Amino acid sequence: MTPTPVEELLSLLQLERIEHNIFRGESRDIGTRYVFGGQVLGQALSAAQQTVDANRAAHSLHAYFLRAGDFEHPIVYQVERTRDGGSFSVRRVTAIQHGQPIFNFSASFQIEEDGVEHQLPMPAVPKPGDLAPTSPLPGDELARLPPKLQRWFGRAGPFEFRHVYPRNELNPPKQPPFQQVWFRLSSPIADDAVLHRALLAYASDFHLIGTTMFPHGISFLQRNVQVASLDHALWFHRPFRVDEWLLYSCDSPTAQGGRGLARGMIYSEDGRLVASTAQEGLIRLRKD
Repeated sequence: MTPTPVEELLSLLQLERIEHNIFRGESRDIGTRYVFGGQVLGQALSAAQQTVDANRAAHSLHAYFLRAGDFEHPIVYQVERTRDGGSFSVRRVTAIQHGQPIFNFSASFQIEEDGVEHQLPMPAVPKPGDLAPTSPLPGDELARLPPKLQRWFGRAGPFEFRHVYPRNELNPPKQPPFQQVWFRLSSPIADDAVLHRALLAYASDFHLIGTTMFPHGISFLQRNVQVASLDHALWFHRPFRVDEWLLYSCDSPTAQGGRGLARGMIYSEDGRLVASTAQEGLIRLRKD
């Protein structure tokens, strides 16, 4: 029986342990030019978590994308056990492919503690039930795209997205650098907080860099636009489930020097701020 997109993604995050601190993960071609950055984020977090005591949960991660990944070959994740203190543990992970590092990653884990608490309120936006699901591209528009992008837009992915303010990526208007997107895993999964964090790391790579292009009326679909993630940061604040609706509220404060910076806040449907993100990406307009 052919696995569903969700089952494929869950399998992708189940790494093979090949040594005490070394793991191997498979790659998938989802229609992007290279390995999707969220895949490497999720797998690196899964590798790091396997070397940490079960009572310590990831609260932050910081990563650099060094080289494009090859989805036709597996990725090896080498974990360095940097520190295990009384309350925190730190891990460094290097992702290796074809003998070269393609990704560096650091994550911090903490035992559960009580403390002061506040958060910024969730933006006032329509609920996901009041928004239409993202419509597939019409067949004639899909046919004009390169084969890889046809696979990207033609496949049913593991996540469902509902855009508060939909944007035509084939003919993008100039608009302020803000967007809000509801998303969730397309089918329920087990109540495993470690797995839900790895899946959120995967999903957090969607939409961020796209926000930096809003003021310029360009998109990653245009042949003269080169876009790539340079780094990624993610902070986990409160418990959540990725198979329930989450709001990704993104903004881009600046773009310059061929780079754009984007920030994101992720809220549960009841308004709790569950995670925050930041990412800088390469944005080049090529004359050829």
